[in-house]
This record gives sequence, C-alpha cells and structure tokens, in this order.
Amino acid sequence: MAISGYIGRMRELVGHRLLLVPSAAACVFDAEGRLLLVRQHGSADWALPGGAVEVDETPEQGAERETFEEVGLRVRAYALLGAYGGPGHRVTYPNGDEAAYVCTVYACEVLEGSPVPDDDEIAELRFVSEAEAKELTLRPWLVDPLPGMYAWWRARPR
Repeated sequence: MAISGYIGRMRELVGHRLLLVPSAAACVFDAEGRLLLVRQHGSADWALPGGAVEVDETPEQGAERETFEEVGLRVRAYALLGAYGGPGHRVTYPNGDEAAYVCTVYACEVLEGSPVPDDDEIAELRFVSEAEAKELTLRPWLVDPLPGMYAWWRARPR
C-alpha cells in the first residue's frame, strides 16, 4: 500500500506520531441495492473503497480516484452521505505509524468498468445486501452509519 508523497514527507518530520488525515470513501450500489465492500490484504474487516485525499484534491475527487485505483471502477460522486471521524477512525499500522482519519462518504454512480480487486491493496470485493453486511466483520467506523447508507439508497430520487 503506497502512501502519498505528502504523507511521506510528514512522516519524515513526525515519525510514527499521530497524523490527522482527511479521507474519502465511495458508496457504490448495484441495481439491486447491494453495496460494494472491499477487504484489504492483511485485514479481516470489510469497508468502502476509499482512502486519503491528496493535496489540492477535493474529497469528491479523492473518492473517485480511490475507487478507480482500488477496484477499477470509474465513478462520479454525486451525493454527500456524511462525514465521520472520532476514535473508531484511529489506526496504528504494522510499522507503528498512527493516523486518525476524517472520512467524507459519497454516493457514487458507476460511469464505466467492472469491479476487480487491484491485488495491491484490495484482496477481495463483493456487493452485499444490508442483511449480508450485518453478517460481515466491518471496519468499526462503518457499523453505525451503514444502515443510513442503505436507507439513503432506498429513498434516493429516481
């Protein structure tokens, strides 16, 4: 998993100490209302495609770029679903780096492509119903907002 040049430069300055990192994630639903979830290599937890927002990139652009990089889908972020942060967004990486993420989540429509794990960062992906999602081990931060994401899909303008 590559880190951005900016984060790399910050790590040179602060070492493993805690960094606050803006991030973005994509809610990609299929026609049946199943949500795309991904599992990273080395993790048992399922999450949305997404990651750190780069310098001079909007959160929408970050969600779109990360979705393409991780699963090969070109998407357009079109609805803000929420912004999430707090203790459930803290991560300590195997190398000791600490990060606290504030994640902006967008509903995204697929413009082109078929989802395929990048095999660099993403080991597995699947579209899951709300009932199936409840049976998975999810990233802690995703547990509480997930029902609202499915509710948004059911109530969305058509």
